[in-house]
Amino acid sequence: MSVQTKHFVNAPENLVVESLQGLCSLNPQITLDVADKVVYVAKPDRSKVALICGGGSGHEPAHAGYVGDGMLTAAACGTVFASPNTSQVRKAIDLVENEKGTVIIVKNYTGDILNFGLAREQYAAEYPEKSDKVKFVIVGDDVAVGKTQGKIVGRRGLAGTCIVYKIAGALASRGGSLDEVHSVAEYVSSRLGTVGVGLEHCHVPGTAAGESHLKASEIEIGMGIHNEPGNRRLSPIPPLGELVPQLLELLTSTTDPERSFVPFKGKDRVVLLVNNLGGTSELELPGVVRETRAALEKQGFVTERVLAGTFMTSLNMPGFSITLLLLPDGSDASAPSADLLLSLLDEKPDVPGWKWASAALPVPITEQVKQTAGAGPAGVPQGVKLRAEDPKAFNEAVRRACKAIIEAEPEITRMDSIAGDGDCGLTLKDGANGVLKALESGQITGEDVVGSVIAVSKVAEEQMGGTSGALYSIFFSALAQGLQAHHNNAGTVSAGLWAVALSSALTKLYTYTRARPPSRTLVDPLDAFVCALDATKGADVRSAVEQAGAAALKTRDLEAKAGRSAYVEGDRLKKERIPDPGAWGVKTILEGFIASS
Repeated sequence: MSVQTKHFVNAPENLVVESLQGLCSLNPQITLDVADKVVYVAKPDRSKVALICGGGSGHEPAHAGYVGDGMLTAAACGTVFASPNTSQVRKAIDLVENEKGTVIIVKNYTGDILNFGLAREQYAAEYPEKSDKVKFVIVGDDVAVGKTQGKIVGRRGLAGTCIVYKIAGALASRGGSLDEVHSVAEYVSSRLGTVGVGLEHCHVPGTAAGESHLKASEIEIGMGIHNEPGNRRLSPIPPLGELVPQLLELLTSTTDPERSFVPFKGKDRVVLLVNNLGGTSELELPGVVRETRAALEKQGFVTERVLAGTFMTSLNMPGFSITLLLLPDGSDASAPSADLLLSLLDEKPDVPGWKWASAALPVPITEQVKQTAGAGPAGVPQGVKLRAEDPKAFNEAVRRACKAIIEAEPEITRMDSIAGDGDCGLTLKDGANGVLKALESGQITGEDVVGSVIAVSKVAEEQMGGTSGALYSIFFSALAQGLQAHHNNAGTVSAGLWAVALSSALTKLYTYTRARPPSRTLVDPLDAFVCALDATKGADVRSAVEQAGAAALKTRDLEAKAGRSAYVEGDRLKKERIPDPGAWGVKTILEGFIASS
């Protein structure tokens, strides 16, 4: 898998400052000290505890994205993956000077601890009367690095740090004392576990393009947010249902002497954070949430809150991390209550980096996925039941056509990545798999052709979606109507009836689409097939399929007039000479249908 090495920048050396300036446009309550790259609340309430965070850039929205009302007061930002220097941190301390004191929260990385710690000590040396007014919290929530390996440096700070920011920031906003804010931040930090997984490493703007770190079939568990390697690689890439339980085992194990970091006892109440490491799509991330919640429920955990989104990234890393916050169970009198922590977590801060989250207890996954009996493509009441002349051959033809589409998916997808939006192959494959499932369950059968055609229409509607799904669904619905309207009470579907019904279905389809051949769409081979079949009264199916194949091939030299290809730059289509993917799909289906006839 290749590393994404292209970026939208003016000059790499100006990227951090320009990004922070843009952030200030998004959040008018904050301002930027350009020289020291410190983002801070312009008019802080100096009667309340201030919170300072920071670290290397490249983890956005952490850290500057959390500066604002209800969360952090300032963030000192280094260059990409590099700690801010001591003078930057010292400037942040001076900018948030207040009556109650300041809590500094940093991730457990040597550079951050040294530079933030030195700034704190310099401040205490200059103002000895205020030496107890600046407190320090170090967050280390990574569980990938075992205790033996990390016995000196400790656990790395990862996305769990954002939960510490949120809870401590909300308490400070309520007017909590310095000791209260510091104590709660320390407690939350001690109850966090995070593990990440990546498909590939990330790329730092301005650096040389690197080679792939992982093979196309590999993922890496435990990757750090600065491109540090993980603790193991898996190949082939397991499905989420197998991967997530492995990650949770690292997070929740109390028997592994290397990774029993958090005192889980079983049936614990937890807060779940699923974090996008920068390059994971918004489509995939909720799927991770689903699998994680299901796995937690299976283990007996009670998920009190779910947070998901982009909280702490590693630039453009295609990966995610899972964080669990173990809520107090009431057995420790010195611990804050779970209700307090949840209420602090639920308060909505006025900052752009914090993602929306519900304050309600999530509905258990087991209740969300209740399914109605007999789910699947459903038929409709029919006025007539017609059987194929050879029901067994009909079933086999349907099966061959579906398998042909499934085998052709990679090539159709390749075509559509050039001539369209890249989804045609997968859409057709989804439809083919749905038809195969209906065939195996008996919903599609040569004993009931009309019911089978209606079932195919339902599959196209429900499994395919999009434009092609609608076109296929309309066509097959119209085909069912044509079969019923033109039958001769013989009880079977003759070749002539197929020809008449297909012709009427095409006519009805044309009332819903403006595409007409030659149009570089699926209509080209479909029209060629139907017209040729109709001309021979259904007697020469093979010749009709050949004409459909020729029409599909001809689309490679046609100007796109309809469909997604109409939006593709014309010269590129001429240069590539790629047939229309939808037309190729029709060709594949028809050729598969007659392959052994």
